[in-house]
Amino acid sequence: MDGYLERLRSGTLKLYSLEQSLPAKQAVAVRRAFIEEETGVSLHALGAYGISPERATRRNCENMIGAVQVPVGVAGPLRVRGEHVDREVWLPLATTEGALVASVNRGASVITRAGGAECRILADRMTRAPVFAARSVAHAAEVVRWVEGHLPELQEAADATTRHGRLVGADCSVAGTSVHVRLAFTTGDAMGMNMVTIASEAASAVIESATGARLVATSGNLCTDKKPAAVNAVAGRGRSVAAGVQLSGDLVHDVLKTDAASLVEVNTRKNLVGSARAGALGFNAHAANVVAALFIACGQDPAHVVEGSLAITTVEPVPGGVYVAVTLPALPLGTVGGGTAIETQAECLALLGVAGGGNPPGEHARAFAEIVAAGVLAGELSLLAALAARHLARAHATLGRG
Repeated sequence: MDGYLERLRSGTLKLYSLEQSLPAKQAVAVRRAFIEEETGVSLHALGAYGISPERATRRNCENMIGAVQVPVGVAGPLRVRGEHVDREVWLPLATTEGALVASVNRGASVITRAGGAECRILADRMTRAPVFAARSVAHAAEVVRWVEGHLPELQEAADATTRHGRLVGADCSVAGTSVHVRLAFTTGDAMGMNMVTIASEAASAVIESATGARLVATSGNLCTDKKPAAVNAVAGRGRSVAAGVQLSGDLVHDVLKTDAASLVEVNTRKNLVGSARAGALGFNAHAANVVAALFIACGQDPAHVVEGSLAITTVEPVPGGVYVAVTLPALPLGTVGGGTAIETQAECLALLGVAGGGNPPGEHARAFAEIVAAGVLAGELSLLAALAARHLARAHATLGRG
């Protein structure tokens, strides 16, 4: 190690080059030792991890020095009644927020006692939106008309770049001489951002050649990736999914310690009116909490919690109780690629029964989306009930105080 440290100190070896000379585990250790030396900070805990660094350094993280460990709790069993998963599941939730797992666990209990959450995939489309520069507004309109009339040519170019992705739509938006083309793809069991970026470049080359519009950027922010945007809330992105459950008044009283009318009022005044007054894009209690906990546990890109939080929670009175539902229009997720193959994350996906590719392709990712929606529903139910019963502060004082 000393020889490598000396070369790092002298500048004859770069931190990012260590894996070219050393096995991944040793490279990580040398890099961590150098950073400890440079900063005077002990990184012993970062160096204690159970995952194999070989794949992580090759596919997931540059200049790796260790791993941050997040506690994983389990909530359930949660009965999910979807078109792609129809069974009880245990939810692995990676979180440092005390009371979150307990809250989801309570919501899971009432959903399961009610017969389960019915879940449905509403759409399955990952998007990428290249932006082109036209010569004038007249030229911009010509570009739009060409794209609208030549989808098969774009599909041929895009689909040639991938075995699993398929271009299924192209919607144009013009602002002056800027033409944004929002391309939509199915991506099998992958979340698919790399896949659709490569395919979009191929389709963009066809548009550029045919129309004379100049490609400015493969992503023109109408996608919209990892940023809160109304287009994702309305048109969807990734997997769009809904989950709902009907609860009797007795269940609401016995498990959630409140009543149906109070659930309806809290949801209306908090999630709907309160969110509207705040100018929020999501109309929910804390959907991001459950999305983030499942995403981190299961190897998803945590930045996509931005889209995942664009959820709407509804609570409607029905004879004898209430019908509670969550609709998540934009869940960019997958069961292959990204961080899903890291050992701990792969175990969490296996716990849910959705690890790896599905048969047919896309089956596991859609099942995972249904599970996430059911988990969000459990979290929404529990928090709304805690607010209605005025138990929220007490729960956090008991379970969430550091």
